[in-house]
Amino acid sequence: MSSLSPVNPDPTVPATQEAEPLLPRDRPFSRRNLAQAVLCGYVPLVLATLVVFLPLLWMVLSSFKQPGEIITMDLKILPESLNLQNYQIAMTTVPFGQFFLNSTIVTVTGASVKVILAILTAYALVFVRFPFKNAIFVLILVALMVPPQVSILPNYILISGMGGKNTLWGIILPGLGTAFGTFLLRQHFLTLPASILESAEIDGAGHWRRLWRIVVPVSVPSIATVALVTIVSEWNEYIWPLIITDRPDTMTLPVGLTLLQNSEGNASGWGILMAGAVLVIVPILIVFAALQRYIVAGLTQGSVTG
Repeated sequence: MSSLSPVNPDPTVPATQEAEPLLPRDRPFSRRNLAQAVLCGYVPLVLATLVVFLPLLWMVLSSFKQPGEIITMDLKILPESLNLQNYQIAMTTVPFGQFFLNSTIVTVTGASVKVILAILTAYALVFVRFPFKNAIFVLILVALMVPPQVSILPNYILISGMGGKNTLWGIILPGLGTAFGTFLLRQHFLTLPASILESAEIDGAGHWRRLWRIVVPVSVPSIATVALVTIVSEWNEYIWPLIITDRPDTMTLPVGLTLLQNSEGNASGWGILMAGAVLVIVPILIVFAALQRYIVAGLTQGSVTG
């Protein structure tokens, strides 16, 4: 008499494979999950935020303080009054308006040219066929790894020989190439679906039309990320403008703070220096707030499909 074979209760599981027991899961608000969320998530986040935010907060609060509130043995966190005298002195001691205008011209012109060159170069490296394309990309990576301080002396000799000392174009010209922007946009362009560009090419669209009608509109988050990084670097650039300029009428804001420090170098000038530093970073914070939603999308978006 033959023995009966056991019946498999789940037809999707092979008869020779036994169903694995399900492990019990913790409730969402259990003590273990809450402890992991606090220790591994909130605590590092709060510490990192404090490291970045507290110096900025101290700078803003100190810009409203009198000298006796900053240089004292008793720690005073909040100022006694919101006195704008430090800001008034900072803007009148040095030609702050000229510094702001110079920084705006340098930043807008330099950042615009850098972003446009990065877009054109990245498009050529991805969608245009020409010899030694990979070798050129390797050279761009090499330029990305070389510290910018290495080129200060050659740039100074070149720009001075061209008559660019104490000029705004002398500040802008050496930094027009951006290896970072080219690399980032190239990596993003590689993720774009080839079918869109092939359809446009069949319809008779050339490279210029494909670039500005298709590639650029779907790459706005990545381009905005490159633009913000470029704007911040141009606005905060200090070493090169300090070397190539020695007249106040061509200095930018970071270099202008050096004049403010020289004129207010005693202990009573810390509040004035903090006020000048606040005036320098406020425009960057406004730009960051305007581009924040594009930056978040650019960092979380792997590719754009149509």
